[in-house]
Amino acid sequence: MNAAPTPDRIVQLAAELEDELIAIRREIHANPELGWMEQETTTLLFDRLAAAGLSPRRTAGSGLVCDIGPDPRERGRRRIALRGDIDALPVQESTRLPFRSRRQGVSHACGHDVHATAVLGAGLVLARLDEEGQLPVGVRLVLQPAEEVQPSGAQALLDAGVLDGVEQIYALHCAPKIDCGKVGSRIGPITAASDNVTITVRSTGGHTSRPHLTGDVVYALGHIITQLPAVLDRRLDPRSGANLTWGAVNAGKAPNTIPSVGTVTGTLRSLDVETWERAGALVDDVVQDLLSPLGVEVELKHQRGMPPVVNDEQCVRMLDSATREVIADDAVILTEQSLGGEDFAWYLSRVPGAMVRLGTRVPGGPAHDLHQGDLVVDERAIGIGVRVLARTAQRAGYEARVAAPVRPGGRGGAPLRGGGRGGAPVRAP
Repeated sequence: MNAAPTPDRIVQLAAELEDELIAIRREIHANPELGWMEQETTTLLFDRLAAAGLSPRRTAGSGLVCDIGPDPRERGRRRIALRGDIDALPVQESTRLPFRSRRQGVSHACGHDVHATAVLGAGLVLARLDEEGQLPVGVRLVLQPAEEVQPSGAQALLDAGVLDGVEQIYALHCAPKIDCGKVGSRIGPITAASDNVTITVRSTGGHTSRPHLTGDVVYALGHIITQLPAVLDRRLDPRSGANLTWGAVNAGKAPNTIPSVGTVTGTLRSLDVETWERAGALVDDVVQDLLSPLGVEVELKHQRGMPPVVNDEQCVRMLDSATREVIADDAVILTEQSLGGEDFAWYLSRVPGAMVRLGTRVPGGPAHDLHQGDLVVDERAIGIGVRVLARTAQRAGYEARVAAPVRPGGRGGAPLRGGGRGGAPVRAP
C-alpha cells in the first residue's frame, strides 16, 4: 500500500479553521446541555457539517453521525470512526470567562466542548482531503450524547448500529494536568470500570440506651464502610486496581435514637475486565457475611457502569505516530492509568481502538481538575486535537492492518434510529 502523504496539508487546513473552531467551542461552552438534552449543540454541529457539503444524520434524541470519504461497501474499502462526546455536567461554573456558561448549575466541566469541536474540525479537514484525493478510507464522525449518565449514550448508539462497518475507533479526552502541546497515551487499560454501589440497612430502630433490643443500623453501616473495602482488598487480585470508595452515608438525625434505616453509597472501580465482571457477586457475598450476626436486613443495589477503556496496541501506535508527525517528535508522553470511568469503553468492547489524553493546561499555568467548576483549558488544544485525529484517520487508510476478530455484537446491529432534518429514518451503511 502506498505511503501516506506528508502531513503538511492537514496542518495547513487545521490552522485555517482554528479561529472558527475556537468560536464554535465558545458557543457550545456558553450554552451547555445535560445528557439527552443536547439539541442546540447537535444543531450547531449538524449545520456546520452540512455547510461543508456533508450529510450528517441525527441520532435518536440528540447527537449525530456523519460519514466522510469512500464508501466501505466498495471492494477493499475500510471505515474508521472518530468519537466526540457533547454533553455537559450539572456543575456550576466558577470561572470569569467572557463565554462562561449562561445556564445556572450546568457547565462543560469535563471538556466535552473541546472533544466535540476537535472531532468537528477533524471532519472538516478530512472532507477537504477527500475532495483532493488524499483520503483513501471512509471516516465516521460520532458526536455522542449522554456520556456522563447511566445508561450512557454509547450503549444507545451501539444498539442502533453506529459501528456497523467500522474497523477501528479513536477519541481524545481533555487532560488539564498535561501541558497543551503534549498528548498522553498508554497501551492497555487507561481508565477503569466504574459501578455504583448502594447498600441499605434496615431494622426496627430503637433507643441508644437499649441497643440490644434492635438491630443497630449505624453500627452495621460502620462495619460495611470499614470492612467491605478491606475484605475486597484481600479477595481481589491487587493487580486489577480494584477500589471501593464511599461517597455518601445517611442514617438518623438524633444522638439518642437508633434509626430504622440507613444507606451508604459509593463507587466500585477496576482496571481489569474479569475483576469487574465478578466483583458484583463478591460484594453481595461479603456484605451478607459481615452483617449476618447483627440482626439487620440488608438490600444491595449494584448498578453496572462501564468496563475499562483498554487501548489496542496497534491503534495506540497509530495515534502516537500521527501525533509526532503533526505536533512534534516529543509531543507523545506516557500517561498514567486513571480509576475514572469513560463510556468510550463500550465502543472498544466491539472494535479495536484507542483514546489518548489531550493536554489542555497552559504551559507553566495552574493545573485544574475535571468535573470542577473552575476548569479552564488552553484553546490551542483544539487545533492540536484536530491535527491528531485527522492524521490518524488518514494514516489508517494507508497502513494495512489485519482486522481483529469482531467481538460479540460488533457489527450487524440494528440501523441507526432517529432522523435528519426531515425526520427520515437514519440507517448506517
